[in-house]
Amino acid sequence: MAQTQLLVYCSKKTPRLKFIFDLILKDIIGLEYEFSHDKHAFRQYEGAKLTYCDSQVSDEVFIYASRLLFEKGIEDQQINVFDWKGIPVFFGTHPKYAMPFDPFAASFYLVSRYEEYLPHIKDNHMRFSPQQSLAFQKGFLSKPVVNIWAQELKDILFKKYPFLTFKEKHYKYISTFDIDSAYAYSEKGIMRHAGAFSLALFTFNFPKFFERWKVLLGMQADPFDTYEWQLAIKEKYHLKQIYFFLCGDYGEYDKNIPVEGSHKFQTLIKSIADHADVGIHPSYASNLNKNQIRKEIKRLSKVLKREVVKSRQHFLKVTFPDTYRNLLEFDIQEDYSMGYASEIGFRASICSPFNFYDLDLDLETRLKLIPFMLMDGTMKDYMQLSKEESIARAKALVDEVRNVNGCFVTLWHNQSLDENGAWAGWRDVYEEIAAYASGFPSKLP
Repeated sequence: MAQTQLLVYCSKKTPRLKFIFDLILKDIIGLEYEFSHDKHAFRQYEGAKLTYCDSQVSDEVFIYASRLLFEKGIEDQQINVFDWKGIPVFFGTHPKYAMPFDPFAASFYLVSRYEEYLPHIKDNHMRFSPQQSLAFQKGFLSKPVVNIWAQELKDILFKKYPFLTFKEKHYKYISTFDIDSAYAYSEKGIMRHAGAFSLALFTFNFPKFFERWKVLLGMQADPFDTYEWQLAIKEKYHLKQIYFFLCGDYGEYDKNIPVEGSHKFQTLIKSIADHADVGIHPSYASNLNKNQIRKEIKRLSKVLKREVVKSRQHFLKVTFPDTYRNLLEFDIQEDYSMGYASEIGFRASICSPFNFYDLDLDLETRLKLIPFMLMDGTMKDYMQLSKEESIARAKALVDEVRNVNGCFVTLWHNQSLDENGAWAGWRDVYEEIAAYASGFPSKLP
């Protein structure tokens, strides 16, 4: 048999098995491998070996295989979380094995979002809530355990086979913005202005009344127009930025201005695209409406004059598997919706990009999911953290990701960088997190 980095013996190869082995071995720890189903050839192989089945073949690294990767369909799983070396693990096997649990099955359960296919109660926006997740209930939502388990496996393999070479992985940071409402007052149209002025007077909100007039008369900058500052921070800390623009029709939860009718909005999109990546922010109304998604992608593509390949769902509305199937149909290549609105942390317990695995079809797809770890509104509004607490929690997440050479992703909004409203002071929070995540010294005293 030709020499390979790692030879893996298993009794049967399944789509689930290949998906998670590719993710753990190739993508996370950077190790090339091949499967073998020939016991005799496996015994004779003189290189690095790993067995994934119900019994060890010779003296190779042995991981006892749970049933999950060899099953079809979706059913309730018996999950018992326990501690190993200070790390939460499940799908326990036996302490005498290389690892006392099945890291491949456990990782697949988390990354495939298996629990989100099972019956659950949706929140008021028809989303899976973090409180129902295994990670939240067992206290490991703030840890990328899939990456941590992979690192432990890497150490075990290298200790047994010190001649192994791993492709080096590097930590990186991506700062992303959702543009739900490009401007607070500009480009809103006569009817929306009339309604807003009337409401402000009726509720005696005179500061808003006069602020709107000042913006419309050109006496004051629009408070949501924080783009120049964002791009200055990008240059200062050498950030990779991605912007997701809402291009939907006006509705209860979709308040952006019409892209087709606003030259100013189109100019903004083109200007941002000169400095950062741009993707679609599918509207609330489009979540399970393919015709609406098609319309919105077409609008943005027309402005950019190029194909749109990145997305993030408005309100983080993700329904498995339909949301991602729809994105695939319209050739979206990367989606950044994998995170929670009400809790910071790791929704899929991983801080590396991974392909969407369609559990209903038992099929790995080409859609790359890039998890994010925190959102501005999560910290301030949902969790009601102070600015200082938000920075501390964010830095702890950065450390977790940096320790496993993962990808740290933040989600911010243009309006949360308005220094004169409810978000006053949060520019410092964003800059401090961006500086720390980028490896720069602290900017706050």
